[in-house]
Amino acid sequence: MLFEPNATIVCAGDSVTDAGRNYQAEPAGWDSWGQGYVALLNAALTAGRPDARLAVINAGVNGDTIVKLAARWDRDVLAHQPNYVSIMIGINDVWRFFDSQFRRRLDLVDVDLYRRTYQDLIDKTKAAGATPLLVSPVMWELNLDDPMRHALLAYQAAARALATTNGLLYIDAQAAVDRFLKQASVFGITMDRIHPNLQGSAVLAKAWLDAVGFDWRG
Repeated sequence: MLFEPNATIVCAGDSVTDAGRNYQAEPAGWDSWGQGYVALLNAALTAGRPDARLAVINAGVNGDTIVKLAARWDRDVLAHQPNYVSIMIGINDVWRFFDSQFRRRLDLVDVDLYRRTYQDLIDKTKAAGATPLLVSPVMWELNLDDPMRHALLAYQAAARALATTNGLLYIDAQAAVDRFLKQASVFGITMDRIHPNLQGSAVLAKAWLDAVGFDWRG
C-alpha cells in the first residue's frame, strides 16, 4: 500500500468529500468523516490495516470550487501537517456554468484558471512536504453529449495532465462511475447526478483504495 505507518491523509474537496461532516469534531476523530467516501476510506483503512494507524482527515466544504478551496488551503489542509493530500475538486467549477445561467456570476472558473490554481495547490503541498493524490471530479452521467458531462471532460483532462506533469498518482474515479453505470441505473445512486448516496460513495471509495494499493484480503 502507498502509505507508510502513522501517515496523515487529508481529503480535500467539495460537498462530495464533505458529505455532512461535523465541522466541530476533532479532525480524524469521532463524527469527523461525514457520510460519504471519506468515511468509507477511513473505515477500510482502519479495519484492513489497523497496524498502520493511519489518520484520515476530511477537509471537504460544500460548494467549493478550486478557487474557494485554494483560499482555505493553508488553514484547512496544510495546517494538519499531512503526509498525503487527496484532492477531488472540479465538479462545482463546471456546475456553476449550468446552474447560474441567469445570475451573471463573476466567480466562474474556466479550465485555464482551474489548471493554474490546481498547479499552485500542488506546488504548495509539495513544498510543505506532503504528496498530493489527484482524484478526478465525477458526474454520474454516461452520455458524453450531455452538455455538462461534455464540459467536465476538459477539467478531468486538465487534472490528469497535471498528475502526469508532476509525477503524481491520478485516481480515475470517473472511470469507476462509468463502469458502474453500464451495469446499474443512476436512479438508485443520486438525485442530481452529482451527490452520491452510500452505495455511490462506496464506488468512489473502492476506486481510491484500489489505486493506492489497498489489500482487500487484509
